[in-house]
Amino acid sequence: MKTTTPEIVAQNIEQVRTRIANVVHSQDAKIVAVTKGFDVSAPRAALDLGLVRCGENYAQELIEKHAQLTDEERQQIEWHFLGRLQSNKIRQLVDIVSIWQSIDRVSLIEELAKRAPGAKVMIQVNISHEPQKGGVAPADALSLVDTARSHQLNVCGLMGVGAFGDEGLTRAGFDQLAELAQRAEVPEISMGMTDDLELAVAAGSTMVRIGTAIFGSRA
Repeated sequence: MKTTTPEIVAQNIEQVRTRIANVVHSQDAKIVAVTKGFDVSAPRAALDLGLVRCGENYAQELIEKHAQLTDEERQQIEWHFLGRLQSNKIRQLVDIVSIWQSIDRVSLIEELAKRAPGAKVMIQVNISHEPQKGGVAPADALSLVDTARSHQLNVCGLMGVGAFGDEGLTRAGFDQLAELAQRAEVPEISMGMTDDLELAVAAGSTMVRIGTAIFGSRA
């Protein structure tokens, strides 16, 4: 895993904030600093700069980084789980994750309801219509929201990953997610990453998930 420094992150985060602010009619979207591919220096640098929301895609990476943080750092950080989630990993993560952003099927809802009653979740919607990506089909999203609520989970928002390489498709997907979020009556819309954050914020994103633009290339 790669290492970063507070100096690099401080320089980069100002550029990210400027990009968000420059979007016409933008709102102040929250930033989730995605630490995937970086060691514990990444969440530490984020915390030093007041970025308390950090995101991870892989269970084992999250467990290892969390273990290396101090007790004080663990109390400050708000971990968001972003990646494809397996039911058997939930038990290992319930004491670490604050918001589960990638809930896309009933089996995960049932396991979370059992292991972490009242957990804060986002329903992931496949707005790119790419089968290799996670997320419930848009037509089934509201039904899954209802299922999560019926299991007493706290559905705080919807999450989606934009289509890659086609601005028109990306924008259409973001608009679709924003419309679904309005119908679901949820406050958070998690969409937008390094390459498409402007499109996402323009479409109404309240939360962007940024890795490369904050910490640098993972390669």
